[in-house]
Amino acid sequence: MKQRWRRFAEEPLHAATFLLWLFLLPFSLVYGAGQRLRACLYRSGVLRSYRAPQPVISVGNLTVGGTGKTPVVDAIVRHLVQRGERPAVISRGYGGKFRRGVAVVSRGDGQGPLLPSLFCGDEPFLLARRNPRAVVIVAPQRSAGVKAALRDCGATIILLDDGFQHLAVQRDLDILLLDAGRPLGNGSVLPAGLLREPAAAHHRAGLCLLTRDEGLAAPSPFATLSTLRCRHRLAGEFVSLDGTVQRIKDFSGQRGVAFAGIANPTNFFLALKALGLEIIDTIALNDHADFSAETLKKLDQASLNADFFVTTEKDGVKLRSSDLPLPCFQALLELEFAPVGKLEEIVDTLLTRTRML
Repeated sequence: MKQRWRRFAEEPLHAATFLLWLFLLPFSLVYGAGQRLRACLYRSGVLRSYRAPQPVISVGNLTVGGTGKTPVVDAIVRHLVQRGERPAVISRGYGGKFRRGVAVVSRGDGQGPLLPSLFCGDEPFLLARRNPRAVVIVAPQRSAGVKAALRDCGATIILLDDGFQHLAVQRDLDILLLDAGRPLGNGSVLPAGLLREPAAAHHRAGLCLLTRDEGLAAPSPFATLSTLRCRHRLAGEFVSLDGTVQRIKDFSGQRGVAFAGIANPTNFFLALKALGLEIIDTIALNDHADFSAETLKKLDQASLNADFFVTTEKDGVKLRSSDLPLPCFQALLELEFAPVGKLEEIVDTLLTRTRML
């Protein structure tokens, strides 16, 4: 059901979907009006937002589902660490069991994750594992997470992961991510479309980043907004669940089963096949799927004629080698930004400007 709704919400309207869209439209109008009112209340000061004493960058999107936020946050964090900053990523921890208060996933002291992915969520765990010198905090109330990062962890800059709609924290730069292949879906607000709020909300952003621009050169739907592009690609090597690195060419003559619990698994499966791998079966799981006994049984059944499993890093953090009957490898994702170096330049300029005030 979820996949069918997503196909409906992503595609331009046509005769076969018009009646469903018309039925859902009144609900979308009410929801969109509520989002406009909420933004207006924050803008006018009726609802208060927290101003942090350090620079704040928000990375988020207008649509539900994946636009590649985590790899972009990861790229920004890596740049900031190289600059000598102590960045703190504040996440809601979607998919994890943590529900209230503040949970410190990593203190940025080189130790990496202090909490399991099932508790804090797969994306915060992955960011902490890849960036042991970054602070990572899960807090449903982001302002509490920001305060904890500054007070307890010595953060010098804050990144709000999936923060575009979280207006309770003021930011110095809003980076709005759009999937180049379906930037606004059918253009309607939930539930008649993919949009979390009306498209006019893009005016809050200072930068638009078109993700998964795999040679599409798609125009931005927001001509007045400064726009960068990024291309997602898989690296030339995989990493096993126990950390062993394996080159792609070592899989020649072997048959694999690919599985993924991400928003758009089809692109991942196509990218694997483009590497020349023989993928005999693909299994699309729900986004942020947990690996229950039922899911593991499904993977076990799919392994009968295969030699290995391959999945995403986001899924790999929730698995152990002993969970599966075959070796399982994580495909590493790399980003290419265009123009090259422009995103880093924008971040550096922001830091210089805010620290001169």
